[in-house]
Amino acid sequence: MRFQFLAIASSMAIAVVSVPKATAQIPVLPQLLPSPSSVSNDANNRLVTGWIYLDGRRLFQIAASRSNFPERSEDIQKKLERIAQNYFQSPPNTAVNVNIPKVNQLPVIYVNGQYLMTVTSEDAKLREVDTWTSANQIAESLQEDLQQAKQERQTQFLIDQGKIAAGIGLVMMLMSLGVYSWQQRSKKDLVHSIASQPNIGPLNSQVSPAAAQPIATQLNQQQQRHLQEVKRRLFQLSQAGIWGGGSFFILGLFPYTRPFQVIILNAVQFPLRLGVVFLGTYVAIRLIYALIDRFTTTLISSGALLTPESSERLRLRVSTFSGVTKSIATGICVGVGFLLALVSLGIDIVPLLAGASLVGVAVSLASQNLIKDAINGFLIILEDQYALGDVINVGDVGGLVENLNLRMTQLRDSEGRLITIPNSEIKVVANLSSRWSRADLTIPIAYQADVEKALKLIENIGFEMDKDPRWERQILEPPQVLGIDQFGDRGLIIRVWIKTQPLKQWDVAREYRRRLKVALDQAGISISVPQQAIWVNDEQLLNFQSNGSNSKAN
Repeated sequence: MRFQFLAIASSMAIAVVSVPKATAQIPVLPQLLPSPSSVSNDANNRLVTGWIYLDGRRLFQIAASRSNFPERSEDIQKKLERIAQNYFQSPPNTAVNVNIPKVNQLPVIYVNGQYLMTVTSEDAKLREVDTWTSANQIAESLQEDLQQAKQERQTQFLIDQGKIAAGIGLVMMLMSLGVYSWQQRSKKDLVHSIASQPNIGPLNSQVSPAAAQPIATQLNQQQQRHLQEVKRRLFQLSQAGIWGGGSFFILGLFPYTRPFQVIILNAVQFPLRLGVVFLGTYVAIRLIYALIDRFTTTLISSGALLTPESSERLRLRVSTFSGVTKSIATGICVGVGFLLALVSLGIDIVPLLAGASLVGVAVSLASQNLIKDAINGFLIILEDQYALGDVINVGDVGGLVENLNLRMTQLRDSEGRLITIPNSEIKVVANLSSRWSRADLTIPIAYQADVEKALKLIENIGFEMDKDPRWERQILEPPQVLGIDQFGDRGLIIRVWIKTQPLKQWDVAREYRRRLKVALDQAGISISVPQQAIWVNDEQLLNFQSNGSNSKAN
């Protein structure tokens, strides 16, 4: 178990470490991220801000009105590219000459004698300085970045960066192979763990903590599947992080490919955020499933809840509790993930939550039946009125409980129909399989039969069946022959009770009837059929029959 969680943590670490870091050759990653344009709240002076780039690296920020910003930004960007190309074609030791003359009381920036831009008061407000200070800051940034960009285009620099790129590619391959081998070893460990679990055969009649083994084994297998799914997704994320992060890192090594970083970030910014939220929600759900199974397995393995009467019942309660808890956890995780997705898209969720609270109050008032369903469903599960796998009767319907949640209960009747009952409609429920069941048999014996012999035979059949290895676990107590229950039109009605495991009363009753029929036939005791005796008290009819008999005699 420790190795599994260590593998998960390590996979997450690999995915995080594979993201490129800031180096001397690569601009800082936050500087590459295109920030959304900020719009002022003043309706009379709506300003939009944006960045000017050189080789995919942010240089300085400008501001303009919403209508003028696209034209101004494109114009400055084209002029900077033309100035940079001319400078790159100059001799290697050529310096960058930046002049800032005053035109119409505003500083104007010239680079190597070519006009670049006019620094406006809106540009200065972004840096919270005056226009001349802002112009000097832009000039310093231009001078340093242009010199660095020219140096990065030198042959020796490109060769050095190519060596670094080759080394990064080799590291990526080794890390990918390491993650792949780790994934394969994890799969083998899982298969070995499942194969090493003991096979569950027929259990002994005496219930012990080993009786919980089928439940614990099933929960362990579910837990292994959930953890394996989490690790599989994290391994996939690690591979994507290795190759995606390494490729992104390599793009930042060369000035010719660095602009593609901005393009990629612009294209995948929102999908990447949504993907991280979706993957985090999915992994959280799977981990919660594994923790629920782990907790339930520990509880069962301790034997604290195991008694001879509750071993089978425990299995039903565990499946019900686990299913309902997982559904609640899934709903919570999906809700939190949805809110995080809205936050990642830049949507303010505070007004949304306030509106949702008001909508929730209105919905709660309009859907009182749903609230009643949830409350009654919670009480049904808490009080263990019935669980998944029980056979119950609710009013005029009944069947096997196939689905149970806080809102409804679904039954499958003997004809295969699926019956859905809202939990609030369940007032009185008859559970036919809670903790133990009983086969209630009525056996008709002819009036002419030897009663003592029949009772002894019926009792012996029950004892023999109780000692049979095939049926002894299903029969909890020796069968009780209650005696003659009534005198019926079919003969003497003898009643027999057999206490069985839950849902086994019908199997036991069928086998008991079969054995009893064979034994009664061998003993010459007949099972009575409906019969009637007619007594005639009419004196005229009797006299007529008597006279007719005398006439025939004469």
